[in-house]
Amino acid sequence: MIQSMTGFGKSVTQIPTKKITVELKSLNSKNFDLNARIPSQYREKELELRNIISDSLGRGKVDLSIYVESTAEQTTTNVNTEVVKIYMDQLRKIVDTSEIELLKMAVKMPDALKTEREEIDEEEFIVIETAVKDALKEINNFRTDEGEALEKDLQLRINNIKSLLEDVIRIDPDRVEAVRERLRKGIEEIKEQADENRFEQEIVYYIEKFDITEEKVRLDNHLDYFQKTLDSSDSNGRKLAFISQEIGREINTIGSKSNYAPMQQMVVQMKDELEKIKEQILNVL
Repeated sequence: MIQSMTGFGKSVTQIPTKKITVELKSLNSKNFDLNARIPSQYREKELELRNIISDSLGRGKVDLSIYVESTAEQTTTNVNTEVVKIYMDQLRKIVDTSEIELLKMAVKMPDALKTEREEIDEEEFIVIETAVKDALKEINNFRTDEGEALEKDLQLRINNIKSLLEDVIRIDPDRVEAVRERLRKGIEEIKEQADENRFEQEIVYYIEKFDITEEKVRLDNHLDYFQKTLDSSDSNGRKLAFISQEIGREINTIGSKSNYAPMQQMVVQMKDELEKIKEQILNVL
């Protein structure tokens, strides 16, 4: 069962004084790349969270957002009373206005408000860690659902290539006969000017040169291997990408050797299906 690298997960937890929201988004990437937006007091725990997410998601460009909203009547920001008074005294000397207006101006000045740095609450962090794990479960379920859709499309494309390969095998005798006929006509035109043994050698050479038996067998094997990898319990986008490269190599060789228009048309269709496969594999975990 394959998994997509695209997903979204969210978890909302309420504790006595705070509401904690965790959001995880992921897109395709060759490696694991985490962008974390978390409250400053939890920055020292970022590596720990990174390891948890990496172990669960494996690969992908991941955005982690943690929002902590206070729901109690408490704040870590206080008015710096002494500083505000000094500002108001200075403002009275240059502005003729009411005390309320002076206060409004004073609290906007630097250092009028002071914020006390919150220390990490270990119990609260355990809650955040649990919320992250809950969001990971959700995003992995999302990835699995997306993976099922990807797998159906990849199976369709592989079956289309298999069907086209069967058509190639079916018309191959006609292709060989067409090549022989072209060679015969060429030989007849210059037969009186060359040695008979030489002609026979040339026929054998060109028939062997255009033979695609090995390519047909290898392509069929690669297609089977691709399907087995799709059906395996682990999602392995890198492996599927490698197999698709081998499939492309055999298709290209068949196309270069075919020398027969009907077969070349089938090769073009196989290449089109393979390009769609490669596009989808970019999003497979």
